[in-house]
Amino acid sequence: MSAMHRVWIGVIAAIGVTLTLQPAQPSRFDVLIRHARVMDGSGNPWLRADVGVSGDRIAAVGRLDAATAARIIDARDQLVTPGFVDVHSHAADGIVHPPLRQAQPLLAQGVTTFVANPDGGGPVDLAAQRATLEKGGIGPNVALLIGHGSVRRAVMGDANREPTTQELDRMIELVRRGMRDGAFGLSSGLFYVPGSYSKTDEVIALAKAAGEAGGLYTSHIRDEGNYNIGVVAAADEVIGIAEQAHVIGIVSHMKALGPESWGLSSRMIANIDSARGRGVQVFADQYPYDASSTSLRAALLPLGAGPDEAIVRDNLKRRGGPDSILIAFFKPDRSLEGKTLSEIARARGTSPERTALDLIAQGSASIVSFNMSAADIDAIMTQPYTMASSDGGLVEPGAGRPHPRDYGAFARRLAVYVRQRHVVGLEFAVRSMTSLPAAVFGIPDRGALRPGAFADLVVFDPDRIEDRATYTEPQQLAAGVSYVLVNGVVVLDDGKFTSALPGRVLRR
Repeated sequence: MSAMHRVWIGVIAAIGVTLTLQPAQPSRFDVLIRHARVMDGSGNPWLRADVGVSGDRIAAVGRLDAATAARIIDARDQLVTPGFVDVHSHAADGIVHPPLRQAQPLLAQGVTTFVANPDGGGPVDLAAQRATLEKGGIGPNVALLIGHGSVRRAVMGDANREPTTQELDRMIELVRRGMRDGAFGLSSGLFYVPGSYSKTDEVIALAKAAGEAGGLYTSHIRDEGNYNIGVVAAADEVIGIAEQAHVIGIVSHMKALGPESWGLSSRMIANIDSARGRGVQVFADQYPYDASSTSLRAALLPLGAGPDEAIVRDNLKRRGGPDSILIAFFKPDRSLEGKTLSEIARARGTSPERTALDLIAQGSASIVSFNMSAADIDAIMTQPYTMASSDGGLVEPGAGRPHPRDYGAFARRLAVYVRQRHVVGLEFAVRSMTSLPAAVFGIPDRGALRPGAFADLVVFDPDRIEDRATYTEPQQLAAGVSYVLVNGVVVLDDGKFTSALPGRVLRR
């Protein structure tokens, strides 16, 4: 054996020793979770292990038989996973109200982080929003986006035209300011006024501004059905913006809305696959329901259309007819909440079109609209680039009949689409709720269960977790989650909420 060979054998042996050595583990933790089936969020199967938490971080994962802790949690052979990340949430609107600050409907599902200001909305002044959220404390973590629609309205109002050079420059600067204030990217709602008045080039310019700071672009696309350019072309617009702005692009709550668009998920998926094949970073998120939710005006009189019964008739057809429209919130007459447009029309003796226009004229009405096919939902969910989301919010108990996704989106994915229907596997679903969104949004040290990561953790029984929220009784907490930790602090303790508010407003 030559001297050189002996040197290389020594080097290899040293590397092997290095790889087998484990860093010294503390003998005492703040929290120690024992007897767990640890699923780390990467898509790997679970392994039996203990999890030690010190401060706000995971300190150790493995056999920790000799360790002690200020608090020991017996997982009782349940799964322990990273906390779930909701990448499309309207919860920031409600969480600022003291009774809702802990966000119990989210924590009960295992959601420990949500991304706020979707659909191009939210405030333009993110520093002020951050201060408001932090001042009163929050249960889960919040990541902020800067909204294209809000930026456009701040500069141009609701003008239906292209911006001048000076106006575009001002919008770009507002996006850059939002990124400096910690935004994770730009959101748009191109179906809604004023975003619907923008051309693609305008959005590309603002997405580039977000991309300068490492931000992404996520969009409620211009058409989720066949209102104007069609859902396939609208999803293609996201691809084009991502490609030309050199940013990650996300098709928000991806769907094929309305019977005339059912089946088009296959074309959208093929186009995303093609784009990804040529190097474009395109992703999607999705909530696991066959009904969407929006305002009655947006559904039936979009793009600023006037009160025209013919337009309403066409858009009712697009959404499956008046039987498919359920009134969720209507302050002028709370007795109408939970009734379909057909039921209200029959009671009033007026046509569904006339009834809808009367409701719109009386005040803001929110609806739940049944308009998606099971086959499209399944096809979108099985894509490796599809992240979990809710598109839900936080509302006061007893306030209307909100979409059940507010209370059940993440539990439903695990109960219905994993356990009951076997559309996706458990590891795949957990990955879509943890490491995938954290990686796509660039949220460091979250969405993973490993030493050094933040201790956002969920303990749940995969055989018992379920969504209890229904369309008729939507304000029911999910079941089956035993413990939730946010930044190392227990917020759900053996199925009971603590009073802790350990959430943080995260920064890119």
